[in-house]
Amino acid sequence: GINAEYGVSQYKLWEGELDFVEKLLQEDLRNNSAWNHRYFVVTNTTGWDKEVIERELEYTRAYINKAPNNESPWNYATGMIKGNGHSLVDFKSFVELCEDLYSRQIRSPFGLKVLAEIREEREDYAKAIDIYMVLKETPTVRDRYWDYKVQCIRELMSC
Repeated sequence: GINAEYGVSQYKLWEGELDFVEKLLQEDLRNNSAWNHRYFVVTNTTGWDKEVIERELEYTRAYINKAPNNESPWNYATGMIKGNGHSLVDFKSFVELCEDLYSRQIRSPFGLKVLAEIREEREDYAKAIDIYMVLKETPTVRDRYWDYKVQCIRELMSC
């Protein structure tokens, strides 16, 4: 939590933190606090250049493959990409992961959302709409949001 992060940053106790997070995630891969702490540690040690993001995406890929319906690694992956000024399409291996899951009929709402965003970044609006329509059929509380995204894309297409 915040107290642990304060202690680590205040006293420069970074050594072993990623190993600690790894242990936490091995015990419970859905531990959102561990994913948040990993982000905090990387931000304050190596920072987020493209090479670090590639390394962390490779790390995250294993957790997404183990539990594609776990929102935490999806948020970690998209957060490190978008939060550091990149586009999803800048990371081919991540795009390939999303496309691979889709082609294997793995319909994680989090993976579908990312894949729809990738399609939007590529300006492949028809395919983005198709994915948002699949999301609309997935039981979530975001039905109106998917309608909104489809409407926004249709407005872009009409220009």
